[in-house]
Amino acid sequence: MSAEEKVKGPASYFPSIEKTYGQPIAHWMQVLKDAGPLKHMELVSLLKSEHKLGHGHANALVAWYKAQG
Repeated sequence: MSAEEKVKGPASYFPSIEKTYGQPIAHWMQVLKDAGPLKHMELVSLLKSEHKLGHGHANALVAWYKAQG
């Protein structure tokens, strides 16, 4: 991807998530994988309650995770 191309969608949150919570995206993907087969909002709630992520950041991570299949 060239410098002119802007990251869109859930991945656009990744730099802020890494800076705010001090963990790489791979860490959060593993947290979601370890949580098991939960629904989207169940995973969002888990990130918010157990890891203190904000709603937007949690939603972006779950959306990306679910899209990866």
